Amino acid sequence: MSETTTGIPAPGDPRIPSATDTRRTVRTGGGFRPEIEGLRAIAVVLVAVYHIWFGRVSGGVDVFLLLTGFLITGSLVRAVERDGRVRFVAFWARLAKRLVPPVAVVLLAVMAAMYVWLPGSRWEGLLEEVRAAAFYHENWTLAGNAVDYLAREAAASPLQHFWSLSIQGQFYLLWPVLVTVAAFMATRVGLPLRRSLLVLVTALFALSLSYSVYITAHDQAWAYFDTGARLWELSLGAILALVITELRLPTRVRVFLGWFGLAGLVSCGLLLQVSTLFPGYVALWPTGAALLVIVAGGTGSRFGADRLLTWKPLMSVGRFSYGLYLWHWPILVCHLEVTGRQTATLMGGIAILGASFVLAWITHRVVEGGVDRLTRAEHRRGPGWSVMIAVLFLVPVLTVAQSWSQRLAEERVERVQEVVEPETYPGARVVAEPDLSTMLPDVPVRPAPADAQGDLSSHHQEGCHVNLVDEELVVCERGPADAEHTLALVGASRTAHWYPAVEKVAAEHGWRLVSFTKSGCPFGLATATKDGEVFQECETWKAKALAELEELKPDAALLSSTRAFTAREVVQEGYTEMWWHLNDLDIDVIGLRDLPRLPYRGAECLESTDAVECTSPAAVSLDEVDPASLLELPPNVTLVDLTEHVCPDGACDAVVGNVLVYWDHSHITATYAATLTPAVESALLEATGW
Repeated sequence: MSETTTGIPAPGDPRIPSATDTRRTVRTGGGFRPEIEGLRAIAVVLVAVYHIWFGRVSGGVDVFLLLTGFLITGSLVRAVERDGRVRFVAFWARLAKRLVPPVAVVLLAVMAAMYVWLPGSRWEGLLEEVRAAAFYHENWTLAGNAVDYLAREAAASPLQHFWSLSIQGQFYLLWPVLVTVAAFMATRVGLPLRRSLLVLVTALFALSLSYSVYITAHDQAWAYFDTGARLWELSLGAILALVITELRLPTRVRVFLGWFGLAGLVSCGLLLQVSTLFPGYVALWPTGAALLVIVAGGTGSRFGADRLLTWKPLMSVGRFSYGLYLWHWPILVCHLEVTGRQTATLMGGIAILGASFVLAWITHRVVEGGVDRLTRAEHRRGPGWSVMIAVLFLVPVLTVAQSWSQRLAEERVERVQEVVEPETYPGARVVAEPDLSTMLPDVPVRPAPADAQGDLSSHHQEGCHVNLVDEELVVCERGPADAEHTLALVGASRTAHWYPAVEKVAAEHGWRLVSFTKSGCPFGLATATKDGEVFQECETWKAKALAELEELKPDAALLSSTRAFTAREVVQEGYTEMWWHLNDLDIDVIGLRDLPRLPYRGAECLESTDAVECTSPAAVSLDEVDPASLLELPPNVTLVDLTEHVCPDGACDAVVGNVLVYWDHSHITATYAATLTPAVESALLEATGW
């Protein structure tokens, strides 16, 4: 999974009042809690430091979700106790006034940075994320990408950190309604509001935590961004807000709890791989740490952790922590893109952190402070003014994003409508006919890098290829049902990317072609795993695929015979057992050797440097000898190696014959695959004898 980030509970910020409380203080139970400001500062610095220098996640998102639930619940409950109801419009309007202006400024800056530093092949997807971030559903966009095999290897998005803010935004819509329901229940059954709300929130906590444990175990990549799997952390903060006034602990105990909680918070990211374990029960570590710090509160002891947390410089950082969170991640992503590094150097990281602090301070003083000054007058304090300010900041963001997206779509249509002449774009033909390379015209590469990820075959476009999370078997057929020969193409995405050439060969010879493939699912008899767990969707799909083959009884099945990983090539466990099983079914197997896995992303490399720089030896990921050829194979297996037609002379270039070869690390474009038709035809005819 790509590196994920943590979030700051901006609406829990002391600068953000409740619907009825305009005092800029952090309060629970009516008491000022200055140590929370320091806790926020430590958390955001940990988030930034872990990202910048360690490429890890600190667990701070869980802390900030807990703080959000704690602060917002206290604010809403006090509002109902004071006014008898939640003022929905005022609550949401004030949140919008505080949250949206800084977000809009950062989104505009990110779009400018995209244009200057990020490859055009990423623009369309990032513009979609701009809109998702603006409307607080970025977490669902990222969740979809996390389970989309063809999107999982994409570089980190400069907007990735908005996922946690999106979860919080959804929480702000839900929580006033929940408090209102609790108030209604309290009135009907004669219970105090806090007790009624505690019952509801505790039930929600239990349901969400149970779901989180389940979904994290079964699909952690999705769970990381799932609001339902995170809601228990907000609910835990809410429970704390409702019971904290009842807690009475000795000072010595609170001193211990404060330091123990801080130690737990700091050590979480060091000892746990947060990005691959959370948000299940393991997330009780950082949330529990934050809970202990809040319970410790102000001890009045010179040995208490609150002495550190109320240190003025730390509290100053806490005051603009929202801006620091918003800025640090896009600055880091752009820095890594420009330098080509995976993590920042010491000096580079200091520069990133320094720029983030400066921009956060400017955002706090100019943007947030400017909005405060604008609405300070009595006649400008109403919800209408707050909503208008939020809209005025959002309109430029959405206008730029939509106009840019529309222009990209128009350019893509223009390119698609171009006639790609084989003489101009011979692709793999130059390997078999070297003289063609001397006559190649100087034309733009096709598919254009911006179109490369969408350059998929009809097999994908018609839904024949199944995604990671799906287990349905989608069978697609081409050619006459009574054809003399039937060929089945079965396997994972690196089998599916051969489809354009295989389809052309089948059509030319009148074969019946049946295809069914699934992302990340090697077609072998061994149990498939994903993230260390049984890949149940793959196992279910494989069982259906095997049943289909047993019923279909094709003359031959085209399967992958090896898998290329970084620095190694293997015959996947369970492959040979599957081949023996197909031998028993009297089905011939054409074992197609995997193509090299590259250290660069084809489309992005081509945009960032000259084509001659975008090359890699095939030997980086392929063995000198096909490992499948070293095994004792069943009599029905014929091995095919077409590496030379993709990586001629052992060099995997981004462009061959004016055609972009790979669009990412390991998948070839449909356009290039189609130019492989002569090579695939020769190999299939030789393998089958048809």
